[in-house]
Amino acid sequence: MARGKKQLHRSSSLRQTAPERESGSITPPAPARARAVWIAAIAAALFLATFAAFHGVLSNRFTTFDDPFYVTGNAHVQKGLTRESIAWAFTATEAANWHPVTWLSHMLDIELFGANPGKHHLTSLLLHALNAVLLFLLLFRMTGALWRSAFTAALFALHPLHVESVAWIAERKDVLSTLFWLLTTGAWLAYVKSSKAIPYALMLAFFALGLMAKPMLVTLPFTLLLLDGWPLRRLKFPLRGHWGVLKGLVWEKAPLFVMAAASSVVTVIAQRIGGAVATLAQVPLEERLANAVQGYAAYLGKTIWPSSLAVFYPRLPTGLFTMSTLTAFCVLAGATALALRLGKRAPYLLFGWLWYAGTLVPVIGFMQVGEQAMADRYTYVPLIGIFIAAAWGLGAVADGWRRARGAAVAAAAAAALAALSALAILTRVQTGYWSDSVTLFEHTIKATGENGLAQSNLGTALYLQGRMQEAVVHLQESLRISPGFPNVHHNLGNALAGLGRTKEAIAHYQEALQIKSDDAGVLSDLGVALGMENRFPEAVERFQEALRIEPDNVEARMNLGTALDRMNRLPEAVEQFQQALKLKPDSAEALDNLGLALGKLNRIPEAIARFQEAAGLKPDSADIRYHLGIALARAHRLQDAMEQFREALNINPGFEPARASLENAGKTLQSGRRSP
Repeated sequence: MARGKKQLHRSSSLRQTAPERESGSITPPAPARARAVWIAAIAAALFLATFAAFHGVLSNRFTTFDDPFYVTGNAHVQKGLTRESIAWAFTATEAANWHPVTWLSHMLDIELFGANPGKHHLTSLLLHALNAVLLFLLLFRMTGALWRSAFTAALFALHPLHVESVAWIAERKDVLSTLFWLLTTGAWLAYVKSSKAIPYALMLAFFALGLMAKPMLVTLPFTLLLLDGWPLRRLKFPLRGHWGVLKGLVWEKAPLFVMAAASSVVTVIAQRIGGAVATLAQVPLEERLANAVQGYAAYLGKTIWPSSLAVFYPRLPTGLFTMSTLTAFCVLAGATALALRLGKRAPYLLFGWLWYAGTLVPVIGFMQVGEQAMADRYTYVPLIGIFIAAAWGLGAVADGWRRARGAAVAAAAAAALAALSALAILTRVQTGYWSDSVTLFEHTIKATGENGLAQSNLGTALYLQGRMQEAVVHLQESLRISPGFPNVHHNLGNALAGLGRTKEAIAHYQEALQIKSDDAGVLSDLGVALGMENRFPEAVERFQEALRIEPDNVEARMNLGTALDRMNRLPEAVEQFQQALKLKPDSAEALDNLGLALGKLNRIPEAIARFQEAAGLKPDSADIRYHLGIALARAHRLQDAMEQFREALNINPGFEPARASLENAGKTLQSGRRSP
């Protein structure tokens, strides 16, 4: 080990080597101050260019696709940074992942910005811009190649394949984990240069935080070994005669490999608990291998020609010996052979290819998670390798024109600027598709054709906008393409109920429960539909089933209370509304319903108190004002009652019951009679 350590120490210099010098390209002036000015100017330009390309996200809304799980509908996140929510972040496996740092990031946004989607988008955009700058600085530090490092970082910053990671708030984990990836690499470089404990400790801390943001960082130790080979040249190829050096370099990163293995185990457990991992019976091994081969090739294709980008690409059954798989295999084999053949003369090509191939392994589909065939977000880190190969390759081509070096450099610069300009324009267009859920999924359907999940999400988004008839059409289309999904039956039931087609809605709720019998949300909505058909005993049974599954389901408690009220089981109704208030003390609806039930029990003073609390929480509700007025009138407080009726009419001038009650109360006062 002593001998291995000695070799490791001697080869740890970060000074650039000849192959990385930018001969023939524009280099910054020699003095350190002038070079620092160039570095600062490029970093600022990267930051501003990133904002210019992605600026549209700042006016985008939350989407209905996973954003409710991560932010808008997550009760723990909505509390902000509290002791309880922080504890939950470190123990939850919600969304089939264990990523407490990601949860904390969303909680911090809620703490700072509330439910303002533009500010949440701003956080993701800032992280992406910072990642681009850090990538530039790290590459320049390792290679001394200013313009090639800048071009690589600009490709990373502006490529439209990265829009999904930036514009989708639920994918905060991409930009956040990559920040820690780059910080880990920076700390490791500092350790390589100094051999001191502090940068090594920082490396471990940053890596741990990155794994807790997104477990895709498990491949990071592998990329550090690649960096040992190029550009740091701490490891020589071929490895014959250098096994001792390799052993030392692996040992140096041993804690990272252990942490990566532990994170992998935790991730598999979390995904299995969440039911996100497909079995071999569902997705056979042959299909997984074929999808992986096609995925590697498809990502390359979309990198070169980024068109028809979509939030979801449906997975289609395929085989190893289909024409598409064989074609993709030939592309990959050719690229691998070329990288190996040129590996000694152009090591950046082999480095870039191995980076791309290696970092995609966790998400390429060998362990199938979800229904997608591929996802743009999965390329966020892997494409760094392809961008490095492109930037250094372009520079090498320019350097090769020795007789016309100036013209070659100018041509390379023009080509680079043209490519970046085109990518920036495409990125601005792509961010526009993320403006809202309807736009997003309409584009996805156009880009991918038959897409059951996109049809389902479009239908849900239309339903939330109150466009019920359109929602029904798309949800029915989703079931035609991909039958058997309980959530689609559930959403279709909701849309049909919204149109008053309750019998059809009940049939779809029941179909959803045939597939997944323990869904409290479906049971609660089925109970509502049964209540609309005046089938209250059955409705009560469904609500009670829902509460056995989720005792803290406020909506089910409220619905049960309402059904019991309609059956004149008033003491039980009061109990349910009180339980709902314990779960959600600021629920104006629960207070209003409780007041109505208490009024029916002639507990008028208590009813008035509940209505007053509800009006304080929701002062713009004409119904609550009207209910309070009726209770005050029953308590013979006619002046106060008339004031509430007037308030109800100010809110809703067409509220005829309030107008009639106001007139009756006025007549009673004028005649000197007290209301019964």
